[in-house]
Amino acid sequence: MTEQENAVLLKRRSDGVTEVVLNRPDKRNAFDDVIIQQLIKALEDVDADDNTHIVILRSEGKHFSAGADLGWMRRMADNTRQENLDDSRELARLMNVLNHLSKPVIGLIQGAAFGGAVGLAACCDIVLATEKASFCLSEVKLGLIPAVISPYVVRAIGERQARRYFITAEVFSAREAEHFGLVHEVCEDVDAMERRCDELLLQLALNGPEAMKAAKDLVFAVSHKTIGKDVIDDTAQRIADIRVGAEGQEGLSAFLNKRKANWVPEED
Repeated sequence: MTEQENAVLLKRRSDGVTEVVLNRPDKRNAFDDVIIQQLIKALEDVDADDNTHIVILRSEGKHFSAGADLGWMRRMADNTRQENLDDSRELARLMNVLNHLSKPVIGLIQGAAFGGAVGLAACCDIVLATEKASFCLSEVKLGLIPAVISPYVVRAIGERQARRYFITAEVFSAREAEHFGLVHEVCEDVDAMERRCDELLLQLALNGPEAMKAAKDLVFAVSHKTIGKDVIDDTAQRIADIRVGAEGQEGLSAFLNKRKANWVPEED
């Protein structure tokens, strides 16, 4: 097995929880076209897995990801425009798949998250980072731009911050990333981040899996939309549909009868 064949791992963390793991610690978890394909396949596999309700995106080693692999960048420099376009479309596909995964995705960030790795973080639903994590939209240093990740990063940090950090390629801290909205919580170190992740997993396990999918889709349905008749009608239909669905009926019944819903794990 080559190093690249083992570069993306799927690990079962616990019942209903699967980890998608970047596993190139010696390369600071940099990715190339092959690893992008592996990430897409891993994410599509967990999305189709009925036994997975929550996904964790993380990396082995000291760094989350240095972004694009140096060897891949060398090859891209020699590629034709069409070959570069094809490569870019696959990276765009990765971001789209991660962003629209039907299940909650928790991103765990330690060390450096540079270039495209900032895009990966922006596409996660919940992001935890260690105190010493650092972020950089470094593309302009190479005479490039953070093009395909930009829709997700701008939505995460806002246009004002994007205008600065896209242009300057400054490194910003985990605390700054939290202030911008890219990171939800900063933890003291990796151990503290793992403990906080476990707490979130317990919280998410209390929620209906189908309801979480529908809630995530709801955000996309109403975000940046004018609150007019179409949006009002759509949201009314969504809650009516879920109330009469099996999970909604079970959840309401459990609440009214003061019992646990059937998706809530039994306590040890």
